[in-house]
Amino acid sequence: MVFSDATILTQTPPLRACWSKIGEQAEVPITGNRDHRVVFGALNARTGAVWLDEAAQWNQDAFQEHLRSIRSWWRGWKLVLVVARGSPHTAKRSRQLAAQSGIEMRFLPTACPELNSVEGLWRHVKGRVLANEPTPDLSQSLGRVHDELFQMTPTQHLRLAGVLSGSFWLPA
Repeated sequence: MVFSDATILTQTPPLRACWSKIGEQAEVPITGNRDHRVVFGALNARTGAVWLDEAAQWNQDAFQEHLRSIRSWWRGWKLVLVVARGSPHTAKRSRQLAAQSGIEMRFLPTACPELNSVEGLWRHVKGRVLANEPTPDLSQSLGRVHDELFQMTPTQHLRLAGVLSGSFWLPA
């Protein structure tokens, strides 16, 4: 079983904490630049292996490329892919490609991101790796996301994703 999700990196950083002297307004530089990158992530819930793809947009073409990438990475595996009900996932062409590739798609209930284990990885990356950096360079941010996730062990991936918790929603 593989969980998949996407997150969007922007040049407006996720702000988690900001310090300033008492009585002074904190300055938060914002560029107004709307450039962004989409990072697709896949987590194998059994092994803890992680696969990342990047795209310029979150659309069905980018998701279908992610499906091809997942299939090539986990060649020969019987894959059950757990995703949200976003339009790129539920699009007819995406479902057809998954079926042709031997990927069985399972859709999570609407508005339940906490059920997708990849969300725990995104929460970690945005809260610990990318937070509070004024006007980040997107290429550097993508590199830091890759470095952080690929330097972790599979057990660390599963722990951050909540799979190893005693209250994980999916039975073993």
